[in-house]
Amino acid sequence: MNNKKPFKIIAASAIAFTVLFGGAAAIAPAQQASAATVSASSKASGIIATGKKYLGVKYKFGAKTGVTSSFDCSSFTQYLYGKYGVKLPRTSQAQSKSGKYVSRNNLKPGDLVFFYSPIHHVAIYIGNGKIMHTYGKPGVVISSLKSGWWSDHYKTARRVL
Repeated sequence: MNNKKPFKIIAASAIAFTVLFGGAAAIAPAQQASAATVSASSKASGIIATGKKYLGVKYKFGAKTGVTSSFDCSSFTQYLYGKYGVKLPRTSQAQSKSGKYVSRNNLKPGDLVFFYSPIHHVAIYIGNGKIMHTYGKPGVVISSLKSGWWSDHYKTARRVL
């Protein structure tokens, strides 16, 4: 009987270490994903808050990157995301190839939303079915994506955060 006692101790120790280290390994990726989500969420909040400061700023096709007295749709997104460390190409069509595809049903604040075919307009999804973008006479504005013109001309979306 004494020969079985050391075996039981070794077996119990092995099981305890497996549970301890296996459990820690399973938890670590979840914590990293959670931290990445918080980071993306806080960047999105910052981008949206900063973008709202430019509501009403005039639209100018071909506006220069970095100039804040006027924007076109892609210089607006490039400028805002750049302030938060995200490099985007200059045109909406090139931006539509950045990041990863996200379906319309899975949009999160901070996702880029694209319009027309071929793509030639970009907006920022800000949540609750709304987008922030710039075009024509209104300049930087918030519009609904739930129905109407923008809903009808929706093409795709990309997650870059």
